[in-house]
Amino acid sequence: MSKNLTTRSEDYSKWYNELVVKADLAENSGVRGCMVIKPYGYAIWEKMQGELDRKFKETGHQNAYFPLFVPKSMFEAEEKNAEGFAKECAIVTHYRLKNDPDKPGKLMVDPNAKLEEELIVRPTSEAIIWSTYKGWVQSYRDLPLLINQWANVVRWEMRTRLFLRTAEFLWQEGHTAHATREEAVEESEKMMNVYADFAEDFMAIPVVKGIKTESERFAGAEETYCIEALMQDGKALQAGTSHFLGQNFAKAFDVKFANAEGKQEYVWGTSWGVSTRLMGALVMTHSDDKGLVLPPNLAPIQVVIVPIYKTDEQLEQIAAEVTILSEQLKKLGVSVKFDNRTTQKPGFKFAEWELKGVPVRIAIGPKDLENGTFEIARRDTATKEVVSKDGIASYVSDLLEQIQKDLFNTALEYRNSHITKVDSFEEFKTVLNDKGGFVSAHWDGTAATEERIQELTKATIRCIPLDAIEEAGTCVFTGNPSTKRVLFAKAY
Repeated sequence: MSKNLTTRSEDYSKWYNELVVKADLAENSGVRGCMVIKPYGYAIWEKMQGELDRKFKETGHQNAYFPLFVPKSMFEAEEKNAEGFAKECAIVTHYRLKNDPDKPGKLMVDPNAKLEEELIVRPTSEAIIWSTYKGWVQSYRDLPLLINQWANVVRWEMRTRLFLRTAEFLWQEGHTAHATREEAVEESEKMMNVYADFAEDFMAIPVVKGIKTESERFAGAEETYCIEALMQDGKALQAGTSHFLGQNFAKAFDVKFANAEGKQEYVWGTSWGVSTRLMGALVMTHSDDKGLVLPPNLAPIQVVIVPIYKTDEQLEQIAAEVTILSEQLKKLGVSVKFDNRTTQKPGFKFAEWELKGVPVRIAIGPKDLENGTFEIARRDTATKEVVSKDGIASYVSDLLEQIQKDLFNTALEYRNSHITKVDSFEEFKTVLNDKGGFVSAHWDGTAATEERIQELTKATIRCIPLDAIEEAGTCVFTGNPSTKRVLFAKAY
């Protein structure tokens, strides 16, 4: 099945697009720029959702749901946010269709059904949520307000790619209100760390934690914290952001509270989110020319068992053994599929599950039954071994943990070997074009320099790393003084 997959070295972009479709993760829909997430892809997203939701609730957040539509005047209330998203907005102007008198069987917009006020289809929910918070917050006793919603949003992207950039996508967005600046900053940092832990522990993707430059900051935020990952082609991908909003939205929507002394104050806000873009990160970090490679923590099927047989009697004997093994694995929390389809041969099944990235494959034939052994294959390393059936469930459970660690370490090794310090612009361009990855360079702190470097190289400042040390130097482009290195990269 995977033989028709374009190789990464041949065309990385084409390899990615083909893999997402052939592995049954998603496909383009009949709506321009929108995708259909197929059951196998959605099963991975559900596992992401489940773990993130658990983390959110552990940190005191509750889920709610807010409207898809935002009145235009409400959307405009916080100017920077409105300006930042204006070019991506889809707008509802009418509420009814009618039969077209000139084209039988066709419909037209009813000109008499124009909305009094146009509605924005949410590109993000700050406006509708903060207008709601005005009625929820009166006193310091109502704070902090820690709310998350799982939703879809629409951003009318002109150039789209499955999962990475689509006109409609799924995400979660947290929106919190606090009594003090310090609490809100702490919340912003905490959620960045939640995202980082999830990316590393569950997705096996190492990330750099940092803050965005002013020009890369979320529209309407005072500070944007981010986690940045590196894909196998040397391009960066923003995997999650957490924004300290200051009092910008509280002032725009007049969200005040009475403090302990009875004095009125504006609340301090945050917002933070990750989206189905993480699916793209997962594919591009670990997968190979044979298909998906999924970390066990996120694989919908962690173990697939394929029977090798010639007669129905042999299949029955194997099935009996598989029933016992499946129960043992399920008790250890391992998800198992017995692929006993009689319509496909073992070779086809091997290729299919390899393409779909199942971490462990077990093959059982008549000889295995005689010898009391099973053949175990790892998807990540493509290695096989014959293992005694005694204690095999524990062996497989341990193997899955090892695969999870190995995938992270492989990605970490690649990422670390692709962070390159440079001190001249010529070196900067050479590394960017020939090696790729993160380029660690001094920057003079001005938006003009940042913009000029992007014009010349297509590289952006991905973040100012939180662990960046004070280091006297000169800007790689202007030669002006600098105190810290930042990470540049070409990015998705």
